[in-house]
Amino acid sequence: MSYFVTGATGFIGRHLLERLLARKGTIYCLVRKGSERRFEALRERLGADSARLVAVRGDLGAARLGVAPAQQRALKGKVRHLFHLAAIYDLAGAAEAQYAANVDGTRHMLELADAVGAGCVHHVSSVAVAGLYPGVFREDMFAEAEGLEHPYFRTKHEAERIVRAECRRPLRIYRPGVVIGHSRSGEIDKIDGPYYFFRLIKKLRETLPPWMPTVGLEGGRLNMVPVDWVASALDHIAHKPKLDGHTFHLTDPAPRRIGEVLNLFARAGHAPQMSMRLDARMFGFIPGSLRAALGNLPPVRRMARALLRDLGIPAEVLRFVNYPTRFDCRETERALKGSGIVLPKLDDYAWRLWDYWERHLDPDLFVDHSLAGKVRDRVVLISGGSSGIGKAVALKVAGAGARVVICARGEDELAATKQAIEGAGGRCWTYRVDLADQAAADAFIRQVLAEHGRVDVLINNAGRSIRRSIALSYERFHDFERTMQLNYFGALRLIMGVLPSMAARHGGHIVNISSIGVLTNSPRFSAYVASKAALDAFSRCAQAEFSDQGVSFTTINMPLVKTPMIAPTKIYESVPTLTPEEAAEMVVQAIIERPVRVATRLGTFAQILYALAPRAYEIIINSAFRLFPDSPAAKGIKGMREALAQPPTSEQIAFAALMRGVHW
Repeated sequence: MSYFVTGATGFIGRHLLERLLARKGTIYCLVRKGSERRFEALRERLGADSARLVAVRGDLGAARLGVAPAQQRALKGKVRHLFHLAAIYDLAGAAEAQYAANVDGTRHMLELADAVGAGCVHHVSSVAVAGLYPGVFREDMFAEAEGLEHPYFRTKHEAERIVRAECRRPLRIYRPGVVIGHSRSGEIDKIDGPYYFFRLIKKLRETLPPWMPTVGLEGGRLNMVPVDWVASALDHIAHKPKLDGHTFHLTDPAPRRIGEVLNLFARAGHAPQMSMRLDARMFGFIPGSLRAALGNLPPVRRMARALLRDLGIPAEVLRFVNYPTRFDCRETERALKGSGIVLPKLDDYAWRLWDYWERHLDPDLFVDHSLAGKVRDRVVLISGGSSGIGKAVALKVAGAGARVVICARGEDELAATKQAIEGAGGRCWTYRVDLADQAAADAFIRQVLAEHGRVDVLINNAGRSIRRSIALSYERFHDFERTMQLNYFGALRLIMGVLPSMAARHGGHIVNISSIGVLTNSPRFSAYVASKAALDAFSRCAQAEFSDQGVSFTTINMPLVKTPMIAPTKIYESVPTLTPEEAAEMVVQAIIERPVRVATRLGTFAQILYALAPRAYEIIINSAFRLFPDSPAAKGIKGMREALAQPPTSEQIAFAALMRGVHW
């Protein structure tokens, strides 16, 4: 007994070959020109020799699949089963390509089946033939399909119509649901179906703690089946007698709603789950014309495209969130009865699918995540680059091949940093400037542009911090003025200096080192937090104006870092802090990924808690304010500060450890 298989190197095809190789007979596989190596690799993987697994040169787009006349004569009368799996299974595929493969390819398959006298044609169709049928679609239904406007649905329906109308050989039709990865290995060859939402789940995991409840959509029921079960069921039913003329739904008899499915994968990926799921049908009361009008607004379209692009979700997929069709599969259940072929439960293998995707298919794996890929031979300007975070960042970007420009007030520190960078093989230019002096800041940025031609990445790191309660600041208005002068106006001068050339080049990145205090409303840091919050607000407004000109803004809400700036506050010697090198890694992340914001989970949680329960949050922060007193320096006590400074209490240390990185 011999077999002929189209789409043998495809996802379902190669798993079907494993089953067929366990039987007797030769397997002929249609292989198009250019895919010979892929087929040879598959043959080697399956451990089959060239006598059992035979390549037949051909093409879906040619009459009789492009099989040579001599080959047709050699196959005549030998092919007991012809499996037609070759097709485009892609909601986002081009309509012309789908028609050529799914419709023309099916017609050419039937021509070959007649030419070689195939014993039985096994046409692997899809549940897509039902379109958007509202209700239960039985295995004996076909013409009842509705909502076939999408090219994928339309071409799969047309292909099956051709088979039903024109096939002159014994025929069996199979309609798999959404085919997902192998239930034992997790293997899959492309992103499709629920996999489109995996990147969203990963982003939630990176942003929120796993115990954080989230809100999502419930959606319709997504009928998913693992590829190993599909291949086993297809192989068994194809060889079972007296089933010609039947159609088989290779589907899950109890499919889950989209919200349930996403929660399963969220659990597998250790991401927050959607505790509250809204049924998307509840929005049906909005007139369709109004929804269409809102969706066609340019800002809405652009925002939707940007969001979907970032998440890697094709817009076409969203059309099927409220998928209305259920599939009866009683014919399949009867055919599989007693075979031992049981549909695995998604709960038992969802973790394998997630693990395989994260290791092999996550789009982020194929993006250049190296710092060198972002900064090599580019001008990176770092304010406050001679010490602390700025120096650590300068060393990293210089090591990645950037042309590093640093500025600071201390000439000796600048020289030491330059020597360290150049000693490691990097390039560095230093400028002594006080950015709190507006005229000096303007002159500095003009000089940099004149000498270097451009600034590709600006890192606003220079800053001044003051830890003093408001009650002790009534007579110290200059505290607010000088923090604003450097932290806001100094940074703003640099931004305004580089923005025109960045916008003209349609490229540039501005990274602002802000503070976790902006998110946590840290007491005793009102002057510092207000100046950083001003810069954050400006950046949000600027991003709105320049996002379509290729200029990116990133705000880093930096937690407490052990730098000379916090040295006067002795209590910080006993609380957890980041090292400058750890802080520099956050800046590197920002340069590589260009997010709008980089923040710790604690900072994000504090912002959410304040938005949801401001009064409760106020009580927590006030308790912290009373727990951590002003320092002798803040009280204006001169001399014997070390003697007057009290060692931190166990309560203070415990609270600071719990709220790691927050300024107290």
